[in-house]
Amino acid sequence: MYTQPALRKSILLPQAIALYIASVLGSGILLLPGLAAEIAGPSSLLAWGIMIMLSFPMALVMGWLSVLHPHSGGVAHYVAKVFGEKLGTLTGWFFLMSVIIGAPVTALTGAGFLSSALGLRGAGQIEIAIVMLILALVVNYFGMSVSGQIQVVITCGIILILCFTIFSSFVHIEPTNFKPGVPFSLWDVGKSAAIIFWCFTGWEAVTNLSEEFVDPKRDTMKAVTIAVGIIGVLYFLTAFSTVGTGSYLQGAQEALVHVIKQSFGNYGSVITGGLGFSICMASIIAYLGSSTRLAYALARDGKAPSFMKLFSKRYSSPVGGLYFLAGGCAITMALYATGFIPLSTLIELPNATYILTYLLGCAAAIRIFRDYKTARLFSWISFLLTLSILPFVGWALFYPVVITIFVSIFIWKKELFSKRWAYFN
Repeated sequence: MYTQPALRKSILLPQAIALYIASVLGSGILLLPGLAAEIAGPSSLLAWGIMIMLSFPMALVMGWLSVLHPHSGGVAHYVAKVFGEKLGTLTGWFFLMSVIIGAPVTALTGAGFLSSALGLRGAGQIEIAIVMLILALVVNYFGMSVSGQIQVVITCGIILILCFTIFSSFVHIEPTNFKPGVPFSLWDVGKSAAIIFWCFTGWEAVTNLSEEFVDPKRDTMKAVTIAVGIIGVLYFLTAFSTVGTGSYLQGAQEALVHVIKQSFGNYGSVITGGLGFSICMASIIAYLGSSTRLAYALARDGKAPSFMKLFSKRYSSPVGGLYFLAGGCAITMALYATGFIPLSTLIELPNATYILTYLLGCAAAIRIFRDYKTARLFSWISFLLTLSILPFVGWALFYPVVITIFVSIFIWKKELFSKRWAYFN
């Protein structure tokens, strides 16, 4: 009898920390401190503080789930355990279909920073984005032992540059910049908190890699706690320097660019391009790695096309998932490059599926942690926080509706085939 190969346990604590940071610390750190300050001024620091505190429950819930049930299916597996296989399958496809759009969008964002620094426009940005996606796919082909080590290097570089930028900016901070010229209301703080929320999602991505942790019970919560602390400090200090230097007043979307130029002088544009490229590259590698494991888990359980079970024993990597993601990302890039779908639409499309994935995961956690009071409380906090964001998704809700229709047809055909096979045998 053929036994499906198992994923190799190769993720140690340093790689786990780097993967968590890369999954959460996205391009938002380059844009959102300025945008939040534009909405609420110095009061945006209050919103950052609130969201940093709320990120702890979100991170810990996903960490605890990984400790209790390490599985490459991640959130989809937890939803299946609580609400049944069909909803679990749908949850997995929500995440996969988010990534085939989200990864190209992230690549285009990183390519935008780099192409701007290099003086390239249009086709140059698309070409850089394609190269980023190919690099991420190749890195993940060589397995988590290789991609995890690369993530450690990239993440350390990102942290060092951000720390140098932040601490160098302190000499340019003016106390008067913390006194708002116009009074900001609690509503403004709430609006800035809503956009800041996106900076603290991504904890669920690493749950798909939990099956490959060498010692999940020992390392998972250590990695989560360290990553939450590092991310929280980096985000808050970046927002602090953005407000303190008043750089957001020169252009909200380029606020950190101005801070970097103050720190690095004439090399500021190049540093910004390299930093944006590195942050987005790390995020793409992490999400593609996570998604290949999910694709493999779904196919292994008969919930996805069989080619997604293809596996490289040499590198312990699910190559079938890489083929699926490569095809999906290629279609997304083609739609953007031909002008069929603008970037603004691509950014909005995966929002609903991403939120629903997190929402269903938190709902499953509430049931799974019914005997753990603290974990259950944190699950409720995460669930309600995520639910509060769902109404703002708007028209993008049609995307999960379309996915639900296609997945339902796939499940129906599989069940029909199984019944016919059983009847004739």
